[in-house]
Amino acid sequence: MTDFFDALETRAPVEREAALLAALPMQVAYAKLASPAFAEILKDVNPAEVTNRGALAKLPVIRKHELLEWQLSTRSKGGSVFGGFSTAGFGAHMPRVFASPGPIYEPEGTAKDYWRMARAIFAAGFRPGELIHNSFSYHFVPAGSMMETGAHALGCTVFPGGTGQTEQQVQAIAELKPAGYIGTPSFLKIIVEKAAEIGVALPSLTKAMFSGEAFPPSLRDWFTAHGIEGYQCYATADLGSIAYETTAREGLVVDEGVLLEIVRPGTGDPVAVGEVGEVVITTLNPIYPLVRFGTGDLSAVLPGACATGRSNVRIKGWMGRADQTTKIRGMFVHPGQVDQIAKRFPEVLKARLIVSGEMANDQMTLKVETACSGPDGLSQKMMDAIRDVTKLRGQVEVVLPGSLPNDGKVIEDARSYK
Repeated sequence: MTDFFDALETRAPVEREAALLAALPMQVAYAKLASPAFAEILKDVNPAEVTNRGALAKLPVIRKHELLEWQLSTRSKGGSVFGGFSTAGFGAHMPRVFASPGPIYEPEGTAKDYWRMARAIFAAGFRPGELIHNSFSYHFVPAGSMMETGAHALGCTVFPGGTGQTEQQVQAIAELKPAGYIGTPSFLKIIVEKAAEIGVALPSLTKAMFSGEAFPPSLRDWFTAHGIEGYQCYATADLGSIAYETTAREGLVVDEGVLLEIVRPGTGDPVAVGEVGEVVITTLNPIYPLVRFGTGDLSAVLPGACATGRSNVRIKGWMGRADQTTKIRGMFVHPGQVDQIAKRFPEVLKARLIVSGEMANDQMTLKVETACSGPDGLSQKMMDAIRDVTKLRGQVEVVLPGSLPNDGKVIEDARSYK
């Protein structure tokens, strides 16, 4: 049996990049034509010119809070519940609609494996003809449907366990003997512990695919000790599958159906390989053609290819949230404002705003990396820029290149709340 889901996974990287970039102008053109929201957002963009990553990086990033704002605006006017981002309406082309907190509504199309989950499920060890116990929620959020449609595309049968009713979950697994579990790691741990408590063996449960929660090595080792090999999948309700873990356990391999960028938080500027930043995704989905969608998640690209032979880019996995908006002396300061300040000074390579002090005594220090030795008047000029952009006073500390941590933080809240 093959070790790969399909031939796309082992393409030469240049072949993959060429295919994605060839599809990019058509996707941008379609989004602009068929999506009222993107018709407005991309009104000054010529899709035929978006043929490389440099051109893509000039397009605006649409972040989740903006998606919600568009949806709230159009809904309040009796318009599209999707904020004008969906290219299809209710009916045969949209069998289901889901809701995430906000609420943000997400459409589901009719394409086989619409959320592109089959590849990740295969990488977790599942094969056609197996039964999968799916314990993701089937109501409101799309997680249950994501996994079920992916399992069906792989040729598997699904037991829709959903959440809750732990003893009934144990009974179903004991009697149906599924090949494995899909859901959150915390819920499977509860199921396994309940089975041990009531004296029920679950010998068929040897593999699992997890998503929706962190899966640290300590928890992975716990499952291994209980005879279960678990692998992660990184997905969102807006985009579907983004990246997945393999048996190499060295980061997550990016899905074949998305174009990934890592950008500096608060901006749309791509960062260097290895630098932590926000995950931004462009999908080739015709129903919901999200172009440069900012997930709000932090990650970084890993150098080299996966040891399994999969040739796509790898990322480190989820490393925190990119939205570091912080309230300082009653004013909100955003990562984009820090970037705005830094860009006024070409000699600045990187900037990080440190907020310190105790409650009601906030202190701001902007640490900036520069290769210049003692740049004339830089600190004072940047202090003036801080005041101009944020309307707050702050200090500036000049440090050598490489001094600031590579953790994706643009604003660090180091205040004491005792």
